[in-house]
Amino acid sequence: MKVVVAHNRYREAIPSGENVIVDTEIGQLRAAGVEVEAFQRSSDSIASLSAAGKALLPISPVYGAPAQRDLARLLTGFRPDALHLHNPYPLLSPWVIRTAHAHGVPVVQTVHNYRQVCSSGLYFRDGHNCHDCRGKLVGWPAVKNRCYRGSAAQSAIMATTLAVHRPTWRSVDRYIALTDKIAAHLADYGIPADRIVVKPNGLPDPGAPAPLGDGFLYGARLSPEKGLGLLLDAWRRHPDGSLGPLRIAGDGELRPLAEQAALERSDITYLGPLDRAGMIAARQVSAVVVAVPTWEDVLPTVILEAMSSGRAVLGTAVGGIPYMVGTGADAAGWLAAPDPAALAAALPLARAGAAAAASAARSRYQRHFHPDVLTPRLISVYADMSRHAHR
Repeated sequence: MKVVVAHNRYREAIPSGENVIVDTEIGQLRAAGVEVEAFQRSSDSIASLSAAGKALLPISPVYGAPAQRDLARLLTGFRPDALHLHNPYPLLSPWVIRTAHAHGVPVVQTVHNYRQVCSSGLYFRDGHNCHDCRGKLVGWPAVKNRCYRGSAAQSAIMATTLAVHRPTWRSVDRYIALTDKIAAHLADYGIPADRIVVKPNGLPDPGAPAPLGDGFLYGARLSPEKGLGLLLDAWRRHPDGSLGPLRIAGDGELRPLAEQAALERSDITYLGPLDRAGMIAARQVSAVVVAVPTWEDVLPTVILEAMSSGRAVLGTAVGGIPYMVGTGADAAGWLAAPDPAALAAALPLARAGAAAAASAARSRYQRHFHPDVLTPRLISVYADMSRHAHR
């Protein structure tokens, strides 16, 4: 089987779980014997574009002519059985779906966010969840609220792109919904149920877990929707030192919040931005990984990393997190409503139960998120789609 994986990489300066997942999935497919050609562009390349390229950049989300020419050449020479699309913005454009179909190649897309409808992809703005553009022919609320990159002009382009490409998105042959919540989002958008497959992301098995550490680790982009403010509010409701250490890793606009908290309390340490090795080391000396977004986060990679490493998870009950953590005897940790009082109540429970939940977290990873489970399912999606491709 031959597959083209298309992805516009997010900037490397801002850690992206989606980039990690795409790279991982390509490696897993190749290990399983699938011939993969990666068709990728990087947002880091925008700074080095020529003057003409930068002039055309605003319309790239709609069409992206250079990407279409390059993809057409690849499809003609490689002759794949399928094109697997992840993020098309801004340099690829959803037009790659039309280009693939013009060459007789069926398309599957993994849906990592809500950008079929929402210009920011988050269903979140100004500190709260927002669905103002859902059901509208053109998402003018996104323009009014400058939802895309804080710019009314760029938001207008993205809202126009989403309107223009509504038929394009509805022509995708198969959608991979990472959770049941994403499947519901696609159904609400008008995608028939027989073109939606629920299959989460997975990560390579890191091997036997290291001995359990102590305390909590929060590692995320330090932006409002990721819940740092919520966590700190909940944490301050307990006496200094009563919960063990809290380690905060990451960078972003809320970095001063993390730095100030570390100055105020002896049980909080701000580690700064960490590379992969740094995150592994921080996870090993911790007992519980905290993932407390306030937006409808789809499938946080930090939770996959925690479970695969035998670390329990304390998460907010939003988006795909309940799907990941599970319930009952095999739950990988604890869920709390995204408010300070509920999270504050859950923190001591997580500290007390970390050791008991660690093995359940590792077991849940092995049963539901291991490559040996997920890669055959992905290959079967390609095969089934090729047999019953929708046009």
